[in-house]
Amino acid sequence: MARPAQAALVRGAGWLVDALLPPRCLTCEAAVSPQGTQCAACFSGLSFVTAPLCLCCGIPFGQPSADELCPRCVATRPVFVMARAALRYDDGARRLILPLKHGGRSELAGPLARHMLRAGRTLLDHTDLLVPVPPHRWRLLARRYDQAALLARHLSRLAGKPWAPQGLRRIRRTPALGPHGAAERAALLDGAFVAARRVAGLHVLLVDDVMTSGATGNACARALLAAGAASVTVLAAARVPDPRLEGA
Repeated sequence: MARPAQAALVRGAGWLVDALLPPRCLTCEAAVSPQGTQCAACFSGLSFVTAPLCLCCGIPFGQPSADELCPRCVATRPVFVMARAALRYDDGARRLILPLKHGGRSELAGPLARHMLRAGRTLLDHTDLLVPVPPHRWRLLARRYDQAALLARHLSRLAGKPWAPQGLRRIRRTPALGPHGAAERAALLDGAFVAARRVAGLHVLLVDDVMTSGATGNACARALLAAGAASVTVLAAARVPDPRLEGA
């Protein structure tokens, strides 16, 4: 079939799907166009991470600051070189991320990856391989899919970079990190990951859904660097802000 005819067939199939299943906002029932987007009201509820922010870990500053690094990075530089995130982890981001993570809404990975592509363009330009932060196998069985791997797969296609679905392996189950502070998170994750494929000499980009203290990124970076990776950076869909920096 000639290429123009193929394109016409694809367009026709798209029109048929839209006629049978009218496009709806990803986070509410409002009509949208095209499919796989948010309505204006829901999109305006997203808070994108932009400057000012820590040039190392990417955590947003609430107000313009003369400081290039946050106090945590000044005190102890992360193992990874740099981290960035697309969204602040607030109510708008939760409406996309929590259904992906816990509600079986795997179709949300694509739109989130598009936001991550914008936020992580500089990192992706210097990346050889995308590696998702892995869950423990029991958690994977409970959720039925790995949301970080879905994000990495979509990013791989958007950025034209290879990815390794099982580049890292979580060898030790860890408790939910939400109730724990940064130091406790680091201790719980120590030695929890190992590199599961050859990464020697590669610049690796870790992909995750939500970044909080950076403890998970550090633990994964240690495993990758121990396996010979040239460098490790981190790209997340959302970043939890530090209330202490909101008035900085």
